[in-house]
Amino acid sequence: MALTEVYWDHHMPLPKLAPIQAKVTVALVALLCFINSYDGEFVFDDSEAIVNNKDLRPTAPLNNIWSNDFWGSNLSSNSSHKSYRPLTVLTFRLNYLVAGGLHPVGFHVLNIVLHAVISALMIDVFAILIGGLAYDEKGRILNHAPKTSLLAAVFFAAHPVHTESVAGIVGRADLLCALFFQLSFLTYCKAFNKDDRFSVQWVVVSLLLCAAAILLQRLLMLYARWRIMGTGPPAFTEVDNPASFAESVFLRIVNYNYYYSLNAWLLLCPWWLCFDWSMGCVPLIKSATDWRMVWLLLLWCILIGLISQALCSQDSQRRRTLTLGLVLLVVPFLPACNIFFRVGFVIAERVLYLSSAGYCLLLAYSLGHCFCRWLLCVMVLALLCVYVVRCALRSHQWRSEQSLFSSALSVCPLNAKVHYNVGKNLADKGNTSAAVSYYREAVRLHPTYVHAMNNLGNILKEKNELIEAEQLLSKAVSIQPDFAAAWMNLGIVQNSLQKFEKAEKSYWNAIRFRRKYPDCYYNLGRLYADQNRHIDALNAWRNATVLKPDHSLAWNNMVILLDNTGNLGQAELIGREALRLLPNDHTIMFSLANVLGKLQKYKESEGFFLHALRINPNAASCHGNLAVLYHRWGKLELAKKHYELSLKLDPEAPGTRDNYNMLRRKLDQLKHSAP
Repeated sequence: MALTEVYWDHHMPLPKLAPIQAKVTVALVALLCFINSYDGEFVFDDSEAIVNNKDLRPTAPLNNIWSNDFWGSNLSSNSSHKSYRPLTVLTFRLNYLVAGGLHPVGFHVLNIVLHAVISALMIDVFAILIGGLAYDEKGRILNHAPKTSLLAAVFFAAHPVHTESVAGIVGRADLLCALFFQLSFLTYCKAFNKDDRFSVQWVVVSLLLCAAAILLQRLLMLYARWRIMGTGPPAFTEVDNPASFAESVFLRIVNYNYYYSLNAWLLLCPWWLCFDWSMGCVPLIKSATDWRMVWLLLLWCILIGLISQALCSQDSQRRRTLTLGLVLLVVPFLPACNIFFRVGFVIAERVLYLSSAGYCLLLAYSLGHCFCRWLLCVMVLALLCVYVVRCALRSHQWRSEQSLFSSALSVCPLNAKVHYNVGKNLADKGNTSAAVSYYREAVRLHPTYVHAMNNLGNILKEKNELIEAEQLLSKAVSIQPDFAAAWMNLGIVQNSLQKFEKAEKSYWNAIRFRRKYPDCYYNLGRLYADQNRHIDALNAWRNATVLKPDHSLAWNNMVILLDNTGNLGQAELIGREALRLLPNDHTIMFSLANVLGKLQKYKESEGFFLHALRINPNAASCHGNLAVLYHRWGKLELAKKHYELSLKLDPEAPGTRDNYNMLRRKLDQLKHSAP
């Protein structure tokens, strides 16, 4: 397995460093490239995989990570993406425990450190792949290509295509997969010691590490894994991977190969990077006359040339380096190539993390054959500078959703999901006017984009543009009849338009498609209340609180409705039940205090009003109703104080001014009648 010194290694414009110095250098380059992402937010897929994933919480059973997917859904569920990465979820859970909650800094720092470690270990991997396995007299592995392996590792450490895997926290799956692959490979090499004796123990360790790497893969690599999970492969739609839904086998093959050429271009020129490449970002090739066919031909010409050199060259070192470089480039990419099963994306930069190691090895090999030393120095320095600058810029874009989504507009202007995400981010920040234009563009680019229609309909509903909102939401549910959220929102709009029968049907459709839907029961209760169907309203709100015991609005509406209909005793019972579940909810305290005041339980009512004001001291209505209580109770000076506080906070508060004037007249009368 051992080879002699690699003849082109001395051409490399790098110093020959000691092994530790080389690893530290590579690790520092990796840190330099991605360090500015350490204080980023949770962005994009982080929301579902981390923020909303209950499996990270200490209260969730630890064994859930073995039965749930990467996003926290049960693997047997139809909605599960079947992304089974329990070891990655376990590291997220450890991050959560160490940080004491969802603090992104710790998550980001660990990703950056992992990338630095992986980059440093790449020196050993590249050294063995290029120069073979050999030992010195002390049993240490010899590096026959110290400069080439160092340069390839530096390229790997600084490659901008890694930004998604490093700066995006969910990219940890790719980092850990690469790390366990490296450890598996290096421990396997340890099985062959300098005396040519074979160690079974190291092989067993290598196999275990290899199994861990498979568990950390982003894609299900083998049918056996689906069988283990008791389910079939995940179901994807045409928008996820349009090429796999092409009309003919020929068009599917052509477009798959076009995707391969785009992935190759991202490795070669990683300037145009995007968080999502679906929904029209890459238009399909629909005929053999499409000019983009040139890229397919160019890709295969280059691959065939490299393969012929790898197989037919008279130079054994060249054959070895090219062969192993191509293997490292191609094999990790196979699960994403649509050959074995359909994948749920067009292009995903994260799947190139390990494949890029093969590219970096081939790149370093190519540069080693440039015999003009000054040109080689310029090329290496220029390439590294470009990589570092691009990494820094791209890492900065990954620090927040606003910058990440906005950066994609220039890369994939035809991608409806990009416009949707920009709009959603703006809407979440309260800038709904700007969000409308992005949602409209998303719907224009993809006329069946039901989520964009739903969100646009919601904004139009809030702007009281009810007719267009109804049209959009009606279209959304006609395209996707099981879209429960759109049915509920359609019901809200129809209720506002006083189309009560249609609204009720829409609400029940939402509940039919999502049985546990507390918000829909709450809105259904509001519809019934508007129609004076009080019993139905109370039942709907009770269902909402059963499904979601902390549904404050449903509890509060029950108390208010019972209060307004004169059922004060039942209102008191409901209010007390609600406060046992939500002891710090000032709105329920306020409503219960009103009920107790009407029941002439003045002291207890006062206590709830004051408690509510300690939580929310600027509530004008609470000051006003407390003043009414004191007014009835005969504590006139306190009543005067709280009337004045209420009017200071809200001079237009209905009834408060009249009550205050009435109190002042009474105080004047008492003052004049005093002896």
